[in-house]
Amino acid sequence: MTNPTAAAMTPYVILSQTGFFQDLTPEQLRQVAALSRMQQCDEGHHIYDIGEPATKAYVLVRGMVRLAIGLGERNASAGDILRRGEVFGWAALTPDSSLRIATASCLTPCRFLVIDGAKLIRLMEDDHTLGYRLMTQLTRLITSTLTAFAAG
Repeated sequence: MTNPTAAAMTPYVILSQTGFFQDLTPEQLRQVAALSRMQQCDEGHHIYDIGEPATKAYVLVRGMVRLAIGLGERNASAGDILRRGEVFGWAALTPDSSLRIATASCLTPCRFLVIDGAKLIRLMEDDHTLGYRLMTQLTRLITSTLTAFAAG
């Protein structure tokens, strides 16, 4: 993800510079951008916690986020520190998932793009090419997250 000025950081620009969305056409990027909004949070803010409804996915634009995957009462770091341009909150993009399996917290003041998961799933169902491209990226993301978790 390159570093344009804050004024140029529209949802479309952010998505176009994020590896997860790199295979989408300009029209597909516009459609996903229409489902997105910017959000800022202070250091220490919990973006989401284990067990909460998984309704949104995120692209980190500025700052650092700590991701911890857990089972029951147990948390373990996985993926550890997320940085600019990384997608997280992927449970919102899995049609049969309803709850978070991780906690995401801001280690610094953060700015991120928030994407409505249910609307993106509907868009993926309506545009199978977009759906296939994003599901391919989602598979890679889940695999890398679980690999990091298993590696400890």
